[in-house]
Amino acid sequence: MVETAGPTLVELRVLDGANLYFPRPAIKLTLDVPGLLSLPEERAAAAAGEVGLAAGSPGPPGGEQRRRFATRLLAHLVRRTAAAAGVRALAVRSRPGPEPTQLVAAYPWRRQHAAEALGRAVAELIATAGTPGLAERVGQRGAALRQVEAGPGPSLPVPRVPTVAVTGTNGKTTVTRLIAHMGRCAGLHVGWSNTDGIYLDGELVEEGDWSGPGGAAQVLAQPGVQLAVLETARGGILRRGVGVAHNDVAVVTNISADHLGLGGIQTLDQLAEVKATIVRITRSGGWVVLNADDPRTLAMRRLSRARPFTFGLDPDAPGLREAQTEGGRAATVLDGDLVVLTRGRVDRLLPVLDVPVTLAGLASFNVANALAAAAAGIAVGLPREAVLDGLRGFRPDPGQNPGRMNILDLGGRAVIVDMAHNEASLLALLEVARGLRLPGGRVLALVGTAGDRSDELIRSLGELAARGADRVAIGEKHRYLRGREAAELVGLLREGAATVGVSDVPAHPGELAGLQALVAESGPGDVLALMAPAERPEILAWLEEQDATLLDPSQLRARVVAAAAG
Repeated sequence: MVETAGPTLVELRVLDGANLYFPRPAIKLTLDVPGLLSLPEERAAAAAGEVGLAAGSPGPPGGEQRRRFATRLLAHLVRRTAAAAGVRALAVRSRPGPEPTQLVAAYPWRRQHAAEALGRAVAELIATAGTPGLAERVGQRGAALRQVEAGPGPSLPVPRVPTVAVTGTNGKTTVTRLIAHMGRCAGLHVGWSNTDGIYLDGELVEEGDWSGPGGAAQVLAQPGVQLAVLETARGGILRRGVGVAHNDVAVVTNISADHLGLGGIQTLDQLAEVKATIVRITRSGGWVVLNADDPRTLAMRRLSRARPFTFGLDPDAPGLREAQTEGGRAATVLDGDLVVLTRGRVDRLLPVLDVPVTLAGLASFNVANALAAAAAGIAVGLPREAVLDGLRGFRPDPGQNPGRMNILDLGGRAVIVDMAHNEASLLALLEVARGLRLPGGRVLALVGTAGDRSDELIRSLGELAARGADRVAIGEKHRYLRGREAAELVGLLREGAATVGVSDVPAHPGELAGLQALVAESGPGDVLALMAPAERPEILAWLEEQDATLLDPSQLRARVVAAAAG
């Protein structure tokens, strides 16, 4: 539930599960307090003194010191008001808000109506903090809160089957699907949720983006489910919290730039803090599967009671050694094989070349995803053979992994259809495209992204495409403009390409139109790399009409070998 009211209370948000602030349900208040921030220093100090806060100097009006003082005063007011209402030792977290005059406070809740009423009372109190009599008003508000109907408690699902939660910036959907496939190879009834929908034993139960808490609840409610695998996205954590009380295994694939500037998340460190929520609720006897090649992800092991199971492409990465010395395990690549390390002992799983999702080892990001999924499968207790069968049998095609490196042959051209939408996924797409380019061939890239990305990120996509491809075109995404004009997005992408000297960047009114234009100017040996989150079904249907065929693992391996020979 989200409530907005009045100039001070910007938002009162009910977080139903573990969240950025607490590993349990919480209320998040966002308050606009320009008056408190602009109070004369003496009056601000007096307000703090009235309610017993030893705050030191509040700092001059409008400064950073004043903003920090205000966050402390806000937290103190929440505690004092709760105490006046009969709630002792309430935990409170406060921090500056997303806008210069805003503050955020969060506190756990057990009864929803009472917790919401406390938030509204605090909003009224902070708005009058500069007026004498604050302590008296706190007492009055607290007394009134004692009369509020407490309301219902949290209804957060408590998993009764082994549960794996997967988050990260890139790769989480592929890892979710791969773990689920391993579970099915073990003969289990597996439910999973991701950005495409809710699935039970491979059948789509509900279409749509179910990577939030609603998807978790739906999966756990499926009849007969024996293993739950839950994709857990940033947005759901911020809006409602994690959708389960705990997990047995948490997987964090990586932290890279995406969605920055949204929901008050401005930096990679803040994004990592959000993603780490699933690690904080992993059961003490469980495992946290973390990317040893990503420092922000690796550091999350310090936040969990569970054992670390790190993975990484560099077998000498310190994080792999540290996990083992801390009683954990590690997954990496040795001599071309996926392996698991336990205190120096090497368990060879299978060759990278035998894992179709790695595209014959060409897709390094999917080698990492395979390692993460293997670690999670082992950690959740799947039989070793089921993990191996899952790795061997999972293919990057529209059936098992739709929209993730689906590669087709069209008259000797390789066409890659991918959901790439940020810098890391575009780099991965271009890496694969260059590895499939036959001698004398070119890489032709179709780029674009949603309008809710920052100007900097959109320009960066244009620059990366211009650096990594021989030809760049733009496929407009009218379904994902999100407050911008298509021409604005085109302009930003072109600006990025221009920074590396590329000025001929045509724009097309959609992804399918862009593909058709690139096909017309390409030939055998070329690779068409498509950022296609918007029109994937239409693209695949058109390619089928043109007699394009999916490349199976053996054909992909042959093309990789032929490309390398050049």
